[in-house]
Amino acid sequence: MFQRKWQGLPHYQRTRGTLAMFAQGISLAWREGFRKARREPLITLGSAPLDVPEFQAVVLGQLGEQRLLPAIEVDIAGDHSRAKALDSDAKGQREGIHRRVGGAILFESTGVATDRPAHLPELRFAIGEPGLDVTSIDNAANALEKRAFFVRTVGTDGFRIGYKPTLKKVVGDRRAALDDAEVIRVIRVAVKQEFDRGNVAPVEAFPADGSDVKDTPKLTVVALDPETEWNTEIRKRLGEWTRRRGASPRLYPAAIVWLVRRPGRSLREKAEMWHAWKRVDEDLRSGVLGTDFDQLERGEVARQIKESEEALKEEVWASFRYAVIADAHGEEGLREIDLGAGHASGSSASLGGRVVEALRTEGLLNNSIGAGYLERNWPVALKEGGAWPLKGCRQAFLDGSLTRLLDPEEVLRIQIVSFVDKGDFALASGSKPDGGYERVWWKEPIRPEEVTFDDKTFLLTRARASALAAQSKSAPTAASVDKGNGVTGTSEGTPTLILEPPAVAPGVSVKPATDENVRICLCGRIPPEQWNKLGQELIPKLRGSGQDLVLSLDASLTIRSQDFTYVEEDLRQALRDLGLDGAVRIERSIGPS
Repeated sequence: MFQRKWQGLPHYQRTRGTLAMFAQGISLAWREGFRKARREPLITLGSAPLDVPEFQAVVLGQLGEQRLLPAIEVDIAGDHSRAKALDSDAKGQREGIHRRVGGAILFESTGVATDRPAHLPELRFAIGEPGLDVTSIDNAANALEKRAFFVRTVGTDGFRIGYKPTLKKVVGDRRAALDDAEVIRVIRVAVKQEFDRGNVAPVEAFPADGSDVKDTPKLTVVALDPETEWNTEIRKRLGEWTRRRGASPRLYPAAIVWLVRRPGRSLREKAEMWHAWKRVDEDLRSGVLGTDFDQLERGEVARQIKESEEALKEEVWASFRYAVIADAHGEEGLREIDLGAGHASGSSASLGGRVVEALRTEGLLNNSIGAGYLERNWPVALKEGGAWPLKGCRQAFLDGSLTRLLDPEEVLRIQIVSFVDKGDFALASGSKPDGGYERVWWKEPIRPEEVTFDDKTFLLTRARASALAAQSKSAPTAASVDKGNGVTGTSEGTPTLILEPPAVAPGVSVKPATDENVRICLCGRIPPEQWNKLGQELIPKLRGSGQDLVLSLDASLTIRSQDFTYVEEDLRQALRDLGLDGAVRIERSIGPS
């Protein structure tokens, strides 16, 4: 019914045992073909039933080498052999091709001529059949050699199977013996390196919980631990971490971008392989593995280490593919962005840079903002007044209300300076009860230091700034000059400048010489929003401009009488911390009840 042909056994003699093996092989192949409805038109060397113990015994007896049994079991015909694992996805004409190629390598490279390898042309002839592409045989041989523990390459297209294991077998043993904590450490180091390489945004790596992530106004990429993979449970946890930091609500939830690994074991497997090759290299150098491996195999170790390291890097990029950000309209208040399969050799210099590029592509992150954008998104409740506190303006870019910026404070500061100079908006500070401000900048240059993100500094619309300018022109000037004492000022509560000339006799007019000293005194009330700037700008100028600088403190505040004891103790502690205890006194005066 089926005409089949055994294609020769070229490397051992035609003995009685050989004929018995030949007959047994045909019988088993015929039975297997009938049971599995196989359609090969020929019984080839690859059809040999090497998984049958009786046939194995005959083959090993003819070869005279019982030590080949582990090679057959592990690489070719065992229940958990490397060939069987490779054949799990092979269908149709390619079904079982890796096992068949392994069987052909066994027969072609063993026997009398033990030093003769099985070359690809011989393998093609040994298992080739109608309908089977010969390139499938070449690919199967190379794939088996890469995975097998006893198959070695010889030259450019030769293969040989032997009883001595290859270094891949040693690597497999080392990999199986790796400690779990050691593998996790290797993965974390590899991930951290890819995040730190040329990063464009701050990165926080592997937080234990949400309280470990800082609440900062600057866009921050937070990489979750590689042991954590994206799923429904992690989504719920990240939703809570985005809303709260520990027991406190987050002020800047939109400034966090969570990066989570995809499900699967690929990253762990790549890390295990790289670390196992490193272990083998150390054992070869120290002599632990002896001299069972030739120089060619030893030379392959460095190449394998480099290839496995590159594979680990690529897998890190491919695994960390889910970016999760705050989104009030999303499930758990989050939105996930699938970054796709990234590559370490891509345009992004780092994983953090890849996240930033993805946010820009999705329209969720911008480099800057224009005046028109602020006008369109001006809060409805503040449109009539035309004043937006800079603290609230910055917050709108950090809570998800407006677009994300890498560094909202820096971007807004630069843009507001430009807006004020062009007249698109005005900047004001120190609101007054009558609706005015102590200081307004409009259509004039200002320094970036004047832009402070607090509730005392405001961004004004062009209409509001124009109205304030018109009021200022119609109001009488409050400037005054006291020529008797040399004091100049604009209004009560404004700092004044006093020039004190050296003392002279009454009625004597003296023109100061160029080498005489003049003492300068500054007095007056300072607005609260300017207090921090005194130590940054004014005091350094005073110290650098003259000598004998004297700085006094004259501060007063009103509190409830029952709180005096507690406030006094706090103030004394602060003075002690500054080293001013005894130099500054605290006085109490009873005001009207």
